[in-house]
Parts: sequence; C-alpha cells; structure tokens
Amino acid sequence: MVQAWYLDASSADPRRPNRAEPARPVGLEQLRRLGILYWKLDPDRHESDPELEKIRKERHYSWMDIVTLSREKLPDYEEKLEMFYTEHLHGDEEIRYVLDGSGYFDVRDAEDRWIRIAVAKGV
Repeated sequence: MVQAWYLDASSADPRRPNRAEPARPVGLEQLRRLGILYWKLDPDRHESDPELEKIRKERHYSWMDIVTLSREKLPDYEEKLEMFYTEHLHGDEEIRYVLDGSGYFDVRDAEDRWIRIAVAKGV
C-alpha cells in the first residue's frame, strides 16, 4: 500500500522520511485529486508485463530508461543524487517504477505544501 505524508518544514536531510509532527498522512484519494496515479505491478516481470504494456499504450508512454542509483554503478553519484533533490518540472508526466530498493518522490499539493511519497519495489 502506498505511504505518503506531509513533510516537516525543516527537512534538512532529504534521505530521511522527514514526517511532519504530528504526523499528517496523505491517502490515495488525495493523491489522485493532485493528478498522481498509482499502479501496483510486478517489477520482476517489467520486461514482459502485459499490464505495464497496456498502461504505456493508454498513456502514450513511448520512452523509458533504467536508472541505477548506487555508488558502485553510477558515476558522479553524489552529484546525480543532488539533482534528484533539486526541485524541477517536466512538460510530460514523470513516471517512477521501482525495480529494486526504495526511495521517496516529493510533490506539492494545491496549497504548495510538500508531500512525500515512499516508493519501493513491489509497493
């Protein structure tokens, strides 16, 4: 199940959960109202999953890449990580499909407050 919450305004380390105190969870319906879509897919079948292919076709997703975030595999790891922590916008939908590991994806709500969404393999 998706876990999402409002961020603490003093979030110093972006690698930490940084939950607001008191905790302010965000549900799937609230995320949907913000335009955030969620599918639960089998990451071990990503190369041949008919459900993923259906989503890609319906939403006109024609391009994808696989990014491995690890010190051992990503040149300039710290610099690349910093790019992920810097707010940026895209003209197209931004899609995340976690094949292994976990992380966070941050979005703003309608009142410009930050929401953190936990992402992980199989969630």
